[in-house]
Amino acid sequence: MKLKNRLLFNYVSIFLITTLIAVSAYFLFSLTSVNLEKTLVKNKYTAHSLMNDDISDIAYSDVTSNNGGIQVIDSNYKIIFSEGINTFPKSQLTVSEWTDFLTRSQDIRRQYSFSVAYNEREQFWLVVTFPTSIRIDFNITHNRFYNSADSTSVIAVITIIISIYVLLLIISTLLYSRMSASVFTKPLAALQKSANQLRKGDYSARSDLGLNNEIGDLENAFNEMADQIQQEINLRRKSENSRKQLTLDIAHDLKNPLAIIMGYAEYCLNNPDKINEKHIQSIYQNSYRADTLIKNLFELSKLDSPEYRLNTIKTDLSEYLRSKMADYISMLDSADFSYEFDIPEFEIHVDMDHQAMDRVIGNLMENTLRYNEMGTKLSLTLKKVDDHAEITLMDDGIGISSDLCEDIFNPFVRADRSRNSESGGSGLGLSIVEKIIKMHNGTISLVSEIDKGCRFIIGLPLSK
Repeated sequence: MKLKNRLLFNYVSIFLITTLIAVSAYFLFSLTSVNLEKTLVKNKYTAHSLMNDDISDIAYSDVTSNNGGIQVIDSNYKIIFSEGINTFPKSQLTVSEWTDFLTRSQDIRRQYSFSVAYNEREQFWLVVTFPTSIRIDFNITHNRFYNSADSTSVIAVITIIISIYVLLLIISTLLYSRMSASVFTKPLAALQKSANQLRKGDYSARSDLGLNNEIGDLENAFNEMADQIQQEINLRRKSENSRKQLTLDIAHDLKNPLAIIMGYAEYCLNNPDKINEKHIQSIYQNSYRADTLIKNLFELSKLDSPEYRLNTIKTDLSEYLRSKMADYISMLDSADFSYEFDIPEFEIHVDMDHQAMDRVIGNLMENTLRYNEMGTKLSLTLKKVDDHAEITLMDDGIGISSDLCEDIFNPFVRADRSRNSESGGSGLGLSIVEKIIKMHNGTISLVSEIDKGCRFIIGLPLSK
């Protein structure tokens, strides 16, 4: 059932329930009125029940003790006896004043309740007065002897009144239900429209109702959900594009060495007497390139596996780097590189996996040696910054474009001048480096410009 129809049904139900309550209240008030009247003091001590021919024998003590009053008026309208409350302004009344009293004594708005009786034998009136405490008059009177000529008019008037009442109630119920429904249906319709756009693939769909209520909370939840879906879709698309690009890069990087291997192998098979060292060397070099690529792919896949765990131990990073750099001095000298190491004498402890960190240092040093020319200067600096250790590996070589500094850690991203498959690199070394550093809860970044060298900055959390 639609919301507007549900609200209409609820309002009609409330109307019926309210009508039933009103009818029940009428009978309850009628029953209460009858029972209450029997218990009121004014009905226990009436003029008729107290009437006596001898005025001196009238028992008025219970009346006065209940804050009431009693007066006796003779045939000349003179008050000849009075005890308790006396509402008459004077002791001698005129005929009009007495008549006016009798008329006003039945007024439902009076502040006093009067009971009047006439003694025909002694010719006097007895008036019993009580202050009005509560008055309930809720009755419908029907007389079977009423004038038949009035019946049509009375029934018509009652029918018209009831019809108008019901009609106005129905109209107000319909209007109120529609007005109430619009408060919900309009914003919900807007939300539904946005949801339909989202369902059809428009992930930019958002709702802007500007409401500060529960529907506004629902709108905020919808927009947050849409944001999350859009982010996940964008990530999925990016991941899918990366996967496709990775497949193309793998195929491309394997195609060249395999083609060379197959070409030279076929030549050697067809010309066994012409095989020389150049052919064997080319087959070996390209086999090595293909093998390196496959190993790096396996390493990258292993690092992405949820089952892979680092074997970290508390390590003095200062001593570790001194030892590693000592291993590379001969290689730097052979490449005619100058070098400078700034490693503090005090201990800086980090939790790290030695084998994984060896791979990080090895890949970075290999890249520096492979892609830079003779005479390049390399420097390594270690320092403690707040709650982490910072390693800076810097060279003044050919560098790369600053636009590639963030993407360079993605698989198979190469710079035209500094990274290419023909130079022997797999295009996966820096991706492996970044994954290892992140698995250590660390960070790595690159600052570089063409012809201004590269500066890799690694941050590792200190041991606790």
